Amino acid sequence: MNSGSVESRTTFDQLLGELRPKLHRYCARMTGSVIDGEDVVQEALIKAIEALPNTGPIAHPEGWLFRIAHNAALDFLRRRARQDAARSEEEPDMLADPANAADNRLVATTSLHTFMRLPVKQRSCVILMDVIGHSLEEVGEVIDSSIPAVKAALNRGRAQLRELAQEPDDRPLPVLTEPQRSLLAAYVDRFNARDFDAIRNMLADEVRLELVNKTRMNGKSEVRKYFSNYALVHDWLLVPGFVDRRPAILVRDPSDASGAPTYFMLLDWAGSQLIRIIDFRNARYAAEGAEILMLG
Repeated sequence: MNSGSVESRTTFDQLLGELRPKLHRYCARMTGSVIDGEDVVQEALIKAIEALPNTGPIAHPEGWLFRIAHNAALDFLRRRARQDAARSEEEPDMLADPANAADNRLVATTSLHTFMRLPVKQRSCVILMDVIGHSLEEVGEVIDSSIPAVKAALNRGRAQLRELAQEPDDRPLPVLTEPQRSLLAAYVDRFNARDFDAIRNMLADEVRLELVNKTRMNGKSEVRKYFSNYALVHDWLLVPGFVDRRPAILVRDPSDASGAPTYFMLLDWAGSQLIRIIDFRNARYAAEGAEILMLG
């Protein structure tokens, strides 16, 4: 899995682009949300870029990046006050059996919410080995742990996932409140009608736009241009819904009536004015594994 050494900033930037979906796959499962996972990926990439000039030759850049992402995810979890599970001690003399086909199928269908029910160390080891495909040695390097401790965490994590898979998800469905429902519906209706002038009138002067994995825009005059680009293409149909139980706009391919959403958008409001747009059109990997609920 060695990605080779990093010899230039150009090589490094190319590597970041190649690894970003895989880093997101890991961070989303560590945080329990594709949205939070993208925030952690961005934080990790900023830290990596800042550290690069003083790091020297990096023989295994993928492992180096995953370790930064792992630490960024732990920082995120600490901020969310969920780090207590990581303090549980693993017995180093347990041996991890190779994952079997049933384990692989189980992990592939495990929800992000279920991963969050594993202690942090078990969660990290299971994701790195059974989702990302790292070796025991690589997992140990990323989480700074011994091979026996990694094996113990894998055994326990896999066993707990099998138990959790038998439990029903009895959480209530998320509900849009007013004015969330009205604002989201108005935005979706006007967007689908290609009435972008009406949407521009919804923008606050200080509105911010993030086209994830591409660019950022600040202020109403800049963000207005964003809608002109959508007017040029016809590969989208917006539907209100939820992503990881957060109000969102789901984007479907209009030529595939039964198809799943291909990406999503998030909106933040101040009263009736739109103050932030996060568009995942250029980061469609973020929808992988998300808990998605369409409302229309």
